[in-house]
Amino acid sequence: MKKIIIAGLMVTLLMVTSTYAEEITYSKHIKPIITEKCLKCHGSDAPEYKEFKLDKKKFISEQKGPRMDSYTHMVYFIGWPDTGAMMRRLDDGSSNDNGKPGNMYKNLGDTEEERHQNLSLFKAWIGNWSLNRWSAVSKDDLSSMKLTY
Repeated sequence: MKKIIIAGLMVTLLMVTSTYAEEITYSKHIKPIITEKCLKCHGSDAPEYKEFKLDKKKFISEQKGPRMDSYTHMVYFIGWPDTGAMMRRLDDGSSNDNGKPGNMYKNLGDTEEERHQNLSLFKAWIGNWSLNRWSAVSKDDLSSMKLTY
């Protein structure tokens, strides 16, 4: 009887481990979240990065953030030129000293459970969840980012 229980636990553990071992990709995991939760303000009609930076107040008053409707646009806010912006805005507060969530964390889901689940996917996809700006990022920080398409 013990052997059957142990075997059952082993099979369950292997199933759980393989589920979490799946590589998180932009196309399979992140893009659907972006499409559902973010494109209302960050879609194809949103300003490009440089245009947004020139007149932030105007676009924010129009409820438009910088464009993030493609993998390439997203990388701007993770790696460069606005390094760490995605992480600072989506963070739940556990990665900073004041414990305050980023201003876009609330948009990751309708419930705390959904927000936490989606944040976990973003963290797994990015790899190195650093809130640092470009001036504070090391070569190791950049090389530990995953960002698999």
